[in-house]
Amino acid sequence: MTHHWLCIDVGNTQMEFGLYVDETLTNSWRLSTYSRITADELAWKMIGMFSRAQQDPLTINGIMVASVVPHLDTVMHDACASVCKQAAMFVGSSSVKTGIAIDYKNPREVGADRLAAAIAARDRWGSPVIIMDCGTATTFDIVSPEGRYAGGLIVPGMEISLSALCKHAARLPEVSIAPVKTLIGRDTVSSMQAGSYWAAVDGLRGIIHRLQSLPLYAEAPLIATGGLSLCIEDEIPEITARIPDLTLCGLHLLAKKHFIV
Repeated sequence: MTHHWLCIDVGNTQMEFGLYVDETLTNSWRLSTYSRITADELAWKMIGMFSRAQQDPLTINGIMVASVVPHLDTVMHDACASVCKQAAMFVGSSSVKTGIAIDYKNPREVGADRLAAAIAARDRWGSPVIIMDCGTATTFDIVSPEGRYAGGLIVPGMEISLSALCKHAARLPEVSIAPVKTLIGRDTVSSMQAGSYWAAVDGLRGIIHRLQSLPLYAEAPLIATGGLSLCIEDEIPEITARIPDLTLCGLHLLAKKHFIV
């Protein structure tokens, strides 16, 4: 019997939808995260996604969601119920058993997306493992040698840092983060791009070196994910692998565990 799982990662900037057929990610879609979107609007967008992919949403066997935008949880729940006739499960709720112990003082503070990525990395690379997720924020998530979620670091994302510079310096133009090869810029834009890019690369490498200098994590693989990881991966040789859909992989593992077909 073929199983269909819908995995949804609701981030601050984008919502990513992944459709798995058994073990294969067959379709993925990204929508911008709008704070005022209604369940009806989201449902129409989802219907369009399924239609373009020629997929029947009523074949979905289970829906697993990781959300870091709490006020959209009800919207997502209602849209999924409308389109798929299926109740979504949310990582972090009491009904979802993640199977990973959490060493945070308050385990509920750990982002659902961070947990899902840690679960996927541990499943594929074992323990210990370090995950670097480059998105709106850049996060490091650490899985201990015992397989526990040990904690991590949260750093302002590369785009956020550059945006803050543009906002607080009146004469500086708005520019986007971009990979550069030169160190010394020849005009304002190239100077800003060089400075922000190399500050990000060297700052992240510094954190990586500090983590891997700890005896427990000296040999831990480093897994990169998140949209902005593509921008910097060539300059960070410590990266073991870059997996763009790592959070979806973790949600897929949880979906298979929780939905009995």
